[in-house]
Amino acid sequence: MKTIAIVSAKGGVGKTSIAAALGLALSRAGHPALVLDLDPQNALRFHLGADAEAAESGLARASLAGMRWRDAAVQGEAGLHLLPFGQLKESDRLALEQQMLRDPDWLARHLRELDLAPGTLALIDTPPGPTVYASQTLRCADLALVVTLSDAASYATLPQAESLIAQYAQGREGYLGHAFIVNQVDSASALAKDTLRVMRGVLGERLGGVVHRDAAVSEALAFGKTVIDHAPHSQACSDILASAQWLRRQLSDAKREHP
Repeated sequence: MKTIAIVSAKGGVGKTSIAAALGLALSRAGHPALVLDLDPQNALRFHLGADAEAAESGLARASLAGMRWRDAAVQGEAGLHLLPFGQLKESDRLALEQQMLRDPDWLARHLRELDLAPGTLALIDTPPGPTVYASQTLRCADLALVVTLSDAASYATLPQAESLIAQYAQGREGYLGHAFIVNQVDSASALAKDTLRVMRGVLGERLGGVVHRDAAVSEALAFGKTVIDHAPHSQACSDILASAQWLRRQLSDAKREHP
């Protein structure tokens, strides 16, 4: 199993839609894949057509009840397996976060107990910023993907993302590194194009993908789908597939270097 952390330094960057679409793209390319929602917003389910009632319980309630996470997994209409976060009362959410704070190995242990098939890719969606959910995920991630935008505010947060990753992931045995996906790039905006050009220069090989702004992404969510199924010929779909291909190459190269 390889664990991929999907993180962001700020909200509103489309991180969850990227996580869902990447997971589906990898699955359709023949990689066993699971998307895991470690964000209390519990929003991944909306992108994958998961049954609303089944997604209410999720890993959060399973953790508090001492139950197996495997029993909380659901399958969306797209065919991709999803482990939803679930819905919690505020007091229960705080209790869950206390569990995570007391046990730095909390997520890694639960992932091992899932006993996933060899070669499975687990993509984990996390809340924006420095949270206990992000730190748990980065502690056990093989690779981290930072989703950002091509605007001044997002560019200013790049050091924050780098710092978060350095604190919890870099230098750990088995960690393969991190990369950035620049999302919602407005090709009609000179400022967006200028910012993207600067980001390309700063990030270099750590730029894992560029996804252009496309109304098809919002339309897809309205139908409980990712853009891959809703608009397979759209620019955003093409960009996501290219990002997934980049990710597959990184994992393949790492496997050759560290068999």
